[in-house]
Amino acid sequence: MTTPIDIDHLRQWIGRTQEASDTVTEQLVKALRATLFLDIGAPQAGDAAPLTTHWCLAQPVAPMSEIGPDGHPARGGFLPPVALPRRMWAGGRLEFLDALRVGDAVTRTSRIADVTLKSGGSGALCFVAVDHTITTPRGVAIRERQDIVYRDVAPAGAQKAPAAPSPAPAAKHRETHMADPVLLFRYSALTFNGHRIHYDRDYVTKVEGYPGLIFHGPLQAALLAEFAARLRGKPPATFAYRGVQPLFDGAEFSVNAGDGDNPLEVWTANASGTPTMKATANW
Repeated sequence: MTTPIDIDHLRQWIGRTQEASDTVTEQLVKALRATLFLDIGAPQAGDAAPLTTHWCLAQPVAPMSEIGPDGHPARGGFLPPVALPRRMWAGGRLEFLDALRVGDAVTRTSRIADVTLKSGGSGALCFVAVDHTITTPRGVAIRERQDIVYRDVAPAGAQKAPAAPSPAPAAKHRETHMADPVLLFRYSALTFNGHRIHYDRDYVTKVEGYPGLIFHGPLQAALLAEFAARLRGKPPATFAYRGVQPLFDGAEFSVNAGDGDNPLEVWTANASGTPTMKATANW
């Protein structure tokens, strides 16, 4: 049994802030372009980086002695110490004001905006909302709301198939790729993400009970944002996304867009066509 959640204690983290800085390098841009199935090119100083490059910058670095059993840093610190074993990136919203460019010094200022407790099919769900402001020497480049969900593990024999998400609209534009372990490893490396569900098959299947390696939520969102930008010839002003079902490795997946103009509905789907992340881009 998981320790009962003291939501009043966790809500004391609301308002906490953290600041971190990093630099957009040519090598990072090349590696991220390759991972997002973009033309790698030969990025030079001043060239625009992929839209979600900030997810690769200034990631927390903890010593190995402080890594928890799931591969994340031990609970506590900036994020509240939620005593639930499973942590996932549930969704978020991005406002793009200026491109990040090769050579930019980038600062991320983060603030815990809210902590809420809900109940789901597997028990308690704790949502932590984090606001980020990404700045360069030119000013604010990105404003972001990130939604993290912590949840319990369902008791043995109580696992239920996830409810089918509402159907996506008919796809007017579609591209397909393979969800293979190398793709997932590359993105984990770029984001310095030690979460074992993305690369440790024994852990994810035997400990967390999933059928395969889990495709990163931010990687799906990054692919969708770039797809939307290519279709319209420019980055969206805002981009909101939410995960609706896990996407696993070992099969083809698709990146899709509907026939709308503004907003544009985009989504990822597994090999059977079931949506796994849905997003809306606005210009």
